Amino acid sequence: LLLLGGREELGMEPHCFLINRSPSDMATSSFPFVPCDTKRASRQLGASAVGSSSAKVDLKSGLEECAEALNLFLSNKFKDALELLRPWAKESMYHALGYSTIVVLQAIMTFEQQDIQNGISAMKDALQTCQKYRKKCTVVESFSSLLSRGSLEQLSEEEMHAEICYAECLLQKAALTFVQDENMINFIKGGLKIRTSYQIYKECLSILHVIQKNKHEQHFFYEFEGGVKLGTGAFNLMLSLLPARIIRLLEFIGFSGNRDLGLLQLREGASGSSMRSPLCCLTILAFHTYISLILGTGEVNVVEAESLLAPFLQQFPNGSLILFYHARIELLKGNVEKAQETFRKCIAVQEEWKQFHHLCYWELMWIFIYQQNWMQAYYYSDLLCKESKWSKATYVFLKAAILSMLPEEDVATTNENVVALFRQVDGLKQRIAGKSLPTEKFAVRKARRYSPSSGAPGKLVLPALINSLLRALRNVFTFGCEAYSSVKNYCRFLYLYIS
Repeated sequence: LLLLGGREELGMEPHCFLINRSPSDMATSSFPFVPCDTKRASRQLGASAVGSSSAKVDLKSGLEECAEALNLFLSNKFKDALELLRPWAKESMYHALGYSTIVVLQAIMTFEQQDIQNGISAMKDALQTCQKYRKKCTVVESFSSLLSRGSLEQLSEEEMHAEICYAECLLQKAALTFVQDENMINFIKGGLKIRTSYQIYKECLSILHVIQKNKHEQHFFYEFEGGVKLGTGAFNLMLSLLPARIIRLLEFIGFSGNRDLGLLQLREGASGSSMRSPLCCLTILAFHTYISLILGTGEVNVVEAESLLAPFLQQFPNGSLILFYHARIELLKGNVEKAQETFRKCIAVQEEWKQFHHLCYWELMWIFIYQQNWMQAYYYSDLLCKESKWSKATYVFLKAAILSMLPEEDVATTNENVVALFRQVDGLKQRIAGKSLPTEKFAVRKARRYSPSSGAPGKLVLPALINSLLRALRNVFTFGCEAYSSVKNYCRFLYLYIS
C-alpha cells in the first residue's frame, strides 16, 4: 500500500467515485462520477510502476482510475484519458481495458491501417493482462466445459471481474478483425471471438445469479453486475436486430437475442451504481437515436432518450459525444435549426478527434439535402470526401448526386466534373467482414450509368433526391412541416416525370 499509495495517503476522498443514481431519479440526477483530482495520484502510481515492475494495482484502484478516464473522455480530454491509463495498462485489468478501448475507438473512427494495427496490438496486450487474473484451470477442467472454473462460488471477486474484462476485450478485438482485412479467414476468426465472448457473458450471468444472495459480502458486486448487464444487454439487443433468417442460423449454433430483454438489462444497468452505468445509458441512446433508424425498426423512444441524456448534458455540456446525441434528438423532434446549431457546436468544441466532426458533417449534409440547399450540402459532402475514410464510394456518389441537382453555372464554380466523380465510385468500394456495404452497392449500381463502357452517359433522374427519399422512407422521422412539404412536392414531380 505504501508503494502504490492508498487513496487516503494520496489525499483523495475515499468515496470520490461512488455513484448515487437510483432508478427513481435516473432522469434528473447528475452524472454519477463526482470529479476528483487524480493527476497527482496517476503520477505517483506511474512512478511506482517505473520503480517496481512487480507492482500490482488492486481492483478498487483500477475501477476508480478507469472511471476517471471515462470522465475525461466524455469531457473531450482524450489524450489525458490515455495518459491516465497507460502506466498500468499491462498490470491492471481495468487500466488495460480502458486504454485499449480508447485506442480501438480511435482506430474505428479513423479507419487508418496503422491505427487498426495499433488497436489490435493494444487489445492483444489487454487480453494477456486480463488472462493473468482469470482463474487457472487444469486440462481436465478445460475439457469439461468452455469456461471450466470449477464451482461458481469459488471464484474470487478479482477473477469474476477478469472474466468480464476479458469478454469485453475479446468482443472489441473481433470488431477490429472484421475491418482489418476482407478475407474469409479474418471473418471466421472474428466470429469465433464473438462466440467465445458470448459464452463468457452467459457464464457470468450464471455467476451473478449464484452470488446474488450474498451480494452484501461482495465489495464490488454492483460493478460486476453492471458489467454483466452491459454485455448481455448489448448482445441481446444486437442479435435481435439481425434478419430473421440470420437469427435462426445463429440460434442453431448457440446464440439467442431478445430485444425487450436486452433493453431491460441495459436499463437496469443504466439505473445501477456501477462504473458501466453511463455506458449502458449511451448504448440505449445509440439504439434510440441511430441504430433503430438505420435498420428501419421504427422503435424510437425520444422521451426515454431525452431523460437519459439530461444528466450527461448537465455534467458534460461541451462533450462532443453528448452534443452529438443532443443534436440527433432535436432532429428527431423536428427542431431542424436547433439540431444544426448543436451539430456546429459539436464541431467547434474540440479539435483533438476530428472524426467526431465527420459524424456531424454527415448529419448536416443530409439536413441540407432535405432542405434542398444544394450548395451547403455539397460543402459538407466535399469535406467528407477529403477527410473521412469510412465509405469513400458513398461520399463521392453523394457529392456527384448533389452536384447533379445544381444548375450548370453553379457546378462550374466548384471546379468539379460530375461525370468523372460518378466514374470514380466503382473503384472506391470496400468490403467489411467479407461483405460489401449496402449503401456502396447502391451507389456503384447507379454510378455505372456513367461508366465509359456504356457510351454516352445517361443522366440519373434527381439522384440526390432519390437517395434522400430512400433514406427518409427507411428512417421515418418527423423532420418538420416545411421540409416534409417540400420533399412531398418533389415526390409528386418525380412521379409525374417518370410517368
